[in-house]
Amino acid sequence: MTMVTAQQLATARGCVLGLMLGDAIGATGGNVPASGTLRATSAGQLACFTVTGIIRANIRATHKGICHPPSVVRHAYTRWAALQGIPGIKRWQEEDWPDGWLAQVPVLAVRRGSAPATVSALQSQPVWGHEDSTWTSTGAHGLTRTLPAGLIQWWGPEPGRFAVEVAATTHGQEAADAAALGATVIGNIVKGQDVEQAVERAQRECGSFVRVMTALPLSTAVHGAREHPRLATVLAQLTPDARAASALTGAVYVALSFPDRAQLRDALLFAASVPHGKHVAATAGAFLGAVHGVDALPVGLVSRLELAWVADILARDLITEFVDRPSGSGYGDATDPNWWNRYPGW
Repeated sequence: MTMVTAQQLATARGCVLGLMLGDAIGATGGNVPASGTLRATSAGQLACFTVTGIIRANIRATHKGICHPPSVVRHAYTRWAALQGIPGIKRWQEEDWPDGWLAQVPVLAVRRGSAPATVSALQSQPVWGHEDSTWTSTGAHGLTRTLPAGLIQWWGPEPGRFAVEVAATTHGQEAADAAALGATVIGNIVKGQDVEQAVERAQRECGSFVRVMTALPLSTAVHGAREHPRLATVLAQLTPDARAASALTGAVYVALSFPDRAQLRDALLFAASVPHGKHVAATAGAFLGAVHGVDALPVGLVSRLELAWVADILARDLITEFVDRPSGSGYGDATDPNWWNRYPGW
């Protein structure tokens, strides 16, 4: 019988909670108040719906046998938009929708910044195949919300290809490439690599399917961290705008500039301090949380996170779904009769 390991839990929880912490610190510009709640932005909210979408896609595949996981994740984003009261969102069913436990979390219905490319795509007719996508946005949400896809490395090959398809449901090719590289970095960390190894291998492993961020797109960040670490001027040069590619490059520089687990807080504050640093902080938080584990996250800040409990439950449930399959299957009964209600498989 396969069992959830302590390492899996520490990595998954560190990744998801690190992303949320970076997102919340990024929203402050690095000027974290001495007390009070640290609020998520729309990036953190959407990342939560990515995780629940992955869980629900696996449940559908287990029970139905036919599933297009990126479509199920996109459905999760429409539930987020519906909760937010965004007009023009297709209702997937007349009653009991949005469904699942995440739809019952009140704060996820509160608007915390915009996600214009995601919203515009969700309001339009769905385009499932990324080869036929008409979306053009290069924005960082295409990266930050898809980073948890790297955690499927334990159960499925090439999480980067999956991340491309998820990002391409709302964003253009450059953002999808950044999502592929970011998820592959997480996937390599899951396999036990440090950040530098994970980045260098991700560039090679994604070379066969990225279309815009070709060659070695993160080499400048790696070189910068080796030669001139922890310089705000260098980070600002690597992150000149709010594109997904810039957020990824900046996050690699930050993660490599602050390699020790005791430096995680400083890393996120540094990431958030530059003009376009909020998505850098979220991405760096996911990388560093995954590589060091949940116990490396600063307790004093995590305990103030608005979505701490939600993110932790999602990370644990993601591991539980793939290892224990609580909803059962055609070959076994459910061990948790309420699991399907929590994560309806569609």
